[in-house]
Amino acid sequence: MAIRLATEQDAGAVQAIYAPVVRDTAISFEVDPPSVEEMARRIRETWPRWPWLVLERDGNVVGYAYAGAHRARPAYRWSVDVTIYVAAGARRGGVGRALYTSLLAVLALQGYVTAWAGITLPNAASVALHEAVGFVPVGVYPAVGYKLGAWRDVGWWRRRLRPPPPDPEPPLELAAASRLAEWPQALASGCRTADR
Repeated sequence: MAIRLATEQDAGAVQAIYAPVVRDTAISFEVDPPSVEEMARRIRETWPRWPWLVLERDGNVVGYAYAGAHRARPAYRWSVDVTIYVAAGARRGGVGRALYTSLLAVLALQGYVTAWAGITLPNAASVALHEAVGFVPVGVYPAVGYKLGAWRDVGWWRRRLRPPPPDPEPPLELAAASRLAEWPQALASGCRTADR
């Protein structure tokens, strides 16, 4: 098993994991699965500032996780929204926990303070995963989205990445963080979690 930064070449594998979630479930509020080209664009545009990680098992991408802006206004810059998807055949095998362990470690290294996760409800498996890696519930947006013939609630969970500093420096760009001595350990931390 290996966890690494995604590249545009991973777009096909990522799209194959994501498309059935969009098409067949209310988990994602997208209604049409994005193309491989669109997924490549999303990866390319995410990783200058935020990590997009993939987990490979036996050379195949079986899950991915990434972060993005929580909100656009500058005072929010120390908060990130996080997302994770695992291939149907790899669920309940430690992939989600491994990816989140690495993603959260990298985000902390960059200097982010809080990670936020929105979960379409009900979704017991996603709630269990997020709470297992330290997220706590903070509230619910009731009937905030309509998909597959029903109004859907979205619950929000929060995970503190580090204590809020009194006068924070802006978070590091991904390239700068990847040059830090702690980077390899942060990126590999999920693999060690999965080996336990």
